[in-house]
Amino acid sequence: MNAALFNRWGIPAAVFSLKALAAAILATYISFSIGLERPYWAFLTSYIVAAPLAGAVISKALFRVIGTFVGAAMAVIMVPPLSHSPELLTLAIASWLALCVFVSLLERTPRGYAFVLAGYTAVLIVLPAVNTPGEIFTDASLRVQEITIGILCSSLMHGVVFPNSVSTFLLGRVAMMLRDAERWSRDSLELEPDAAVEAERRRLAQDVTELHNLSIHLPYETSRPAPRVRTVRALQDQLSLLMPLGAAVADRVAALRERGGLADSAVALLADTRAWLDAIEGPREDREAAAQDLKARCLALEPEVSARSNWDDLLQLSLGSRLSSLIDAHLDCRDLAEQLGTLDRKPVSLRIPRLLEGRRNREVHRDVAGALRGAAGAAVTIILGSVLWIGSGWSDGATAVMLSGVFLALFSAMDNPVLPLRLFFWGTLIATIIGFIYAFMILPRVTGFPELALTLAPALLVLGSLMHSPRFAGVALPALLGMGSPFIIAVKYNDNFVSFANGALAQLTGTLFAIVMARLLQTAGLKSAIRRTLRAGWRDIAERSNVMGPPDVRGWINRMLDRIAVLSPRLVLSGKQPGEPLYDVLRDLRTGVAIGELRQLRLDLPAARTGTLTSVLAEVGAYYRRLEPEERAPADPELLGDIDKALILFVADEDRSVRRQAALALVSLRRNLFPDAAALKGLP
Repeated sequence: MNAALFNRWGIPAAVFSLKALAAAILATYISFSIGLERPYWAFLTSYIVAAPLAGAVISKALFRVIGTFVGAAMAVIMVPPLSHSPELLTLAIASWLALCVFVSLLERTPRGYAFVLAGYTAVLIVLPAVNTPGEIFTDASLRVQEITIGILCSSLMHGVVFPNSVSTFLLGRVAMMLRDAERWSRDSLELEPDAAVEAERRRLAQDVTELHNLSIHLPYETSRPAPRVRTVRALQDQLSLLMPLGAAVADRVAALRERGGLADSAVALLADTRAWLDAIEGPREDREAAAQDLKARCLALEPEVSARSNWDDLLQLSLGSRLSSLIDAHLDCRDLAEQLGTLDRKPVSLRIPRLLEGRRNREVHRDVAGALRGAAGAAVTIILGSVLWIGSGWSDGATAVMLSGVFLALFSAMDNPVLPLRLFFWGTLIATIIGFIYAFMILPRVTGFPELALTLAPALLVLGSLMHSPRFAGVALPALLGMGSPFIIAVKYNDNFVSFANGALAQLTGTLFAIVMARLLQTAGLKSAIRRTLRAGWRDIAERSNVMGPPDVRGWINRMLDRIAVLSPRLVLSGKQPGEPLYDVLRDLRTGVAIGELRQLRLDLPAARTGTLTSVLAEVGAYYRRLEPEERAPADPELLGDIDKALILFVADEDRSVRRQAALALVSLRRNLFPDAAALKGLP
């Protein structure tokens, strides 16, 4: 049976739902058996932790245990000394939640879940215990026990029973990413590239970010030996190189065609490279042999750089060099993908040891101002909600405040948290209706745990299957959480309708309050977030231009690709077309690469010969420091003149390697900053 038919029949969703049901029933049974006061927390946790991939379940479970323990410990620390001052206790719990949200937003990986959980676990424990502060330690310890039972049961079922491998999923995604990247490179090599290439550029940036997040779960794989994270990091680096290299090749082709300087040999080389990319999935020996031939032709395409070189010569040099590097990057991607797919640590090719050398964590964009905004939003929600709750005298208002604070923490990383919150509201409403039917029409006739499990199974199986689908998960998860009501998952039957209605109203009110606060505090900052992301890239360029140490080109590319991945959906949400601003970010990425090449050249030369390069770099930094997102001003003509002076100076250098290195970096910088400038004057 093929995978498409397997998925179409809904078998993965059914298996996932069965395992989730088994985990929930097991967690509930254990909680009943040992006499826990709130067995519904074990039930709820088993569904919250549930995930289709085994490694993701285990890692999420570990992060949740850590976060729960830390949050419970903070609750025990805060409540006793502040129990007689509700105002200070509210400020303390709001501050703790804000701190945890702030750190989680800076982490920006699945590990951030532990931080945000530590924040809202304290909220979940402290607010209900306001009237009984003397029992805070008991409440906290019971909460840890209940949640841990749910985590362990879910981890057992999803991580051990018919586990879905993170490694298998990752390898499948890598195969798709490579095909997408190769198609984008092939389209970039067309003499007249399709406009759709722009969308593929955005997807490549998002793919690299997804690959990074998936790799976080690899150490927790249970179903098969996992690929080494270091290999994934190396693949990320090589995928990251494809975007600036492909864009540079496309730019040089366009510039040469405009001037009528694109040689027939270059046209044939581009066509053969496209054909090579079409056949790249073939045997490695054939792929490498063809690549070596193409790279030899790239080298032959490069003219010798000298004082007699003209502008077309320099463009052709850049085309040949960047195309050769692009071919190398695709070769490396394919070799690393094969290395990921083998269980043998032996390198599949001689290129692998070099690629794995010195791999480290991926550099990502961190928005400190955005993290502060998200943290402040969660804190303000807790404080304002507590004021309204205490002022109203509503006994169940604590639940509303608690949920609204949890929601603002959970969705603080999203650019538009209102959408998932709306889905959560409708899911909670559905859960209220289903909960009423169960609590007051079905459960009065149920006796014993086996009957309870059989009675709950139909609804849980349907909702669990829907939870497996990203399309319906936003409604299915809150509906499932509603099934974990204390009126349903309880040792003794409770027929207090007033209490049930108050609890349901508090949940719906808390969700609505979270929607209102998200509208006021989060979505208003979307434009600011776009501006901050753009400014962060420009600030990095300005700082990199003035640094005297060796350049970290790989780190720069990774960080800028992450910014592109962050920026693209924000532009869509803001109603703007992502094409032109994204191209500017891609151009900034290539500018940063050129700056790194110039800095390396400056390090390689005696100090007496670096004055011209230092002047160019200083002016580039000054230009990017002055930029404003609202209106991107063109670079100063003086900078163009200095770049041209440096080119004229270095193409006449006595050292062949210096001539070539300087020409490549300065041509790239000139094309990035002055794409519409006339041909370089002062050359033949």
